[in-house]
Amino acid sequence: QVQLVESGGGLVQAGGSLRLSCAASGRFFSSYAMGWFRQAPGKERDIVASISYNGATSYYADSVKGRFIISRDNAKNTVDLQMNSLKPEDTAVYYCARESGIVDGKIQYGYWGPGTQVTVSS
Repeated sequence: QVQLVESGGGLVQAGGSLRLSCAASGRFFSSYAMGWFRQAPGKERDIVASISYNGATSYYADSVKGRFIISRDNAKNTVDLQMNSLKPEDTAVYYCARESGIVDGKIQYGYWGPGTQVTVSS
């Protein structure tokens, strides 16, 4: 059914940049909000950024605001996360997720990719 596959992770030195991409299957990509999440070992999974179905609005966690940029290309069924000025604390597995519905005005993310590792060395 819905499949999400991340790419672009890797090892980078502090201060460097990486661009993550998420390729989505399906014919209705443009109908749903998309998000990027990350999870460091032993820690909770946190949202990093999200973007509305039409790309008109976006959200960024305070920890990445000004450094990361989320974008989407609905014609290609992709959503990207440009990560700049990377810090060691950005090290985590990054996951792409798709909206599955809205409950009490909050977006629910019910579809997930397998994740891609981002490691930032100091």
